[in-house]
Amino acid sequence: MSRVRLTLEIVKRDDDVSGFVVLPRRWVVERTLSWISQRRRCVRDYERLSEHHEAMVLWALIIPMGRRLASGSPEPT
Repeated sequence: MSRVRLTLEIVKRDDDVSGFVVLPRRWVVERTLSWISQRRRCVRDYERLSEHHEAMVLWALIIPMGRRLASGSPEPT
């Protein structure tokens, strides 16, 4: 089993501010959740085991990443 050392920073919204305020790095989280939600099996709780759902989320993120990597490659001749 591999271990990853992460530092989680929670950005909280000020209670004094009213209206829309852009929070730092929030777009990264929203973009990733959008990528995951595009896959039907990740939207609903179809899987019986959490390991299966984790695998579906990984596949949902591998697909756009593979497309991004493929688009940067030169055209075959």
